[in-house]
Amino acid sequence: MQAVEIRKDADAPYLALAEADIPEIGDDDVLVRVRAAGINRPDLMQVAGMYPPPPGASEIPGLELAGEIVATGPKVGDWKVGDKVCALVTGGGYAQYAAVPAAQCLPVPENLTMVQAAGLPETFFTVWHNVFDKAKLTSGETFLVHGGTSGIGTTAIQLAKAFGAKVIATAGSDEKCQACRDLGADVSINYKTRDFVEDVKSATDGKGADVILDMVAGDYVSRNFKAAAFDARILIIAFLRGPKAETNFTPLLLKRLTLMGSTLRAQPVANKGAIAQSLREKVWPMIANGQIAPVIHKTLPLAKAEEGHGILKGGAHIGKVILEVS
Repeated sequence: MQAVEIRKDADAPYLALAEADIPEIGDDDVLVRVRAAGINRPDLMQVAGMYPPPPGASEIPGLELAGEIVATGPKVGDWKVGDKVCALVTGGGYAQYAAVPAAQCLPVPENLTMVQAAGLPETFFTVWHNVFDKAKLTSGETFLVHGGTSGIGTTAIQLAKAFGAKVIATAGSDEKCQACRDLGADVSINYKTRDFVEDVKSATDGKGADVILDMVAGDYVSRNFKAAAFDARILIIAFLRGPKAETNFTPLLLKRLTLMGSTLRAQPVANKGAIAQSLREKVWPMIANGQIAPVIHKTLPLAKAEEGHGILKGGAHIGKVILEVS
């Protein structure tokens, strides 16, 4: 099969199309003929050598995909050959075929294309696990998400709004702030021209946000403490401004804040399977009726994976970049 591999030269690692063996599947796996695969920031980190795959996982990049099942392991009971699925994977998405734990598969909603479906798993698993399972965002609370036009951000805005939260999003331009509002954000803040701490307080009558989803870290850690309400839950899931921060932890105590973090890639299949089941029951009907939809910025052929990574590095995108697999 064709697959994208990470190559190294004197300057920097890069992506290139290559030949690879079709992966073997285990008893609880399915083999998927991949039609599309999403690009995510952890893929960029893997190429840079900062986010290696867990032991036993494919070295091929790609954490989400959509396609048809072409083979099933002997212990797989819920899926059959020919089923159209989208799935979260620990690696191997940038290829014509991928081995996928059956528990991590979800049906492709009938109203979505394969390209659209490939933009669902990574962001929906991540947002659901962090914002709803861990932080337990509830209707009537105020939710703040940084990077509102990223894949995670566009998903978080829609999900939080659908479940009754007041949504505040930060973004890096007026155009992006408008995109956040178009997706359902009640308030959008251009972090380049505004102080999001003051704007969050103003939008909540001084109370602050109940749940904060942060992909920035760095100096945002202390600013999140200031923007948080009493008993707020703050989730850090990435480090765009670096993994280190100097901060005053006094607000953590005085406001009774909860600071959390997580990654999905190395979690057991059972954990990811439980997230998939929750999504299928509570979110997939909203996708099927058009209430929630993935936001696709651009589609590229598999051979242009390097160009797709460049789009994410540039930061001008709104939504997901998807690789179409011929």
